Amino acid sequence: MKYLIPILAILLFTACKPETYTPKPRGYYLVELPQHQYQQFNTASFPYSFEYPVYGKIINDTSFFGEKPENPYWINIDFPSVGGRIYISYKAITASQPVQQLMDDAYKMTETVHNKRADYIEPINFRNDSNKVFGLFYNVGGNAASAYQFYATDYEKHFLRGALYFDVTPNADSLKPVNEFLRTDIEHMLKTLRWK
Repeated sequence: MKYLIPILAILLFTACKPETYTPKPRGYYLVELPQHQYQQFNTASFPYSFEYPVYGKIINDTSFFGEKPENPYWINIDFPSVGGRIYISYKAITASQPVQQLMDDAYKMTETVHNKRADYIEPINFRNDSNKVFGLFYNVGGNAASAYQFYATDYEKHFLRGALYFDVTPNADSLKPVNEFLRTDIEHMLKTLRWK
């Protein structure tokens, strides 16, 4: 017994070789993204139509108002495979809601919600004269809650606003591939937007 303890101690210290610890770089999950393919959203009662991705699911937006939305033309496009959602709101231009007020409200929502966390907010004009679709696409950089916001209008009757959000803590690096992928879809949606 008196030799057993020293022998075990010698085995213990000689059996374990010290390893040099090498930290591994942080990584993110690989997201498999599908091919861009589109389908038509053209519900008869809606004052607008557009093409949206086949991997998106359109649902009525009732999140803030229970089962009855403030406006029946508010919808969401859900992307379950990546945890993303495009919120789309629509308002008719009226004397009590002129187009300038709606554009100012869209600008304020983008600026106030994202100004503290965003590295930059880049407004990009777009227009489609044949369809009377004009607007601004906001590219929001950094760890802001939404990387893309936009509005579209014909300056006469229709005003549509949208924003892309994810159901995760904002991280520009990890969300970059999915943001860039969905940017293509948003741009396609805006190119195919039609007023009724």
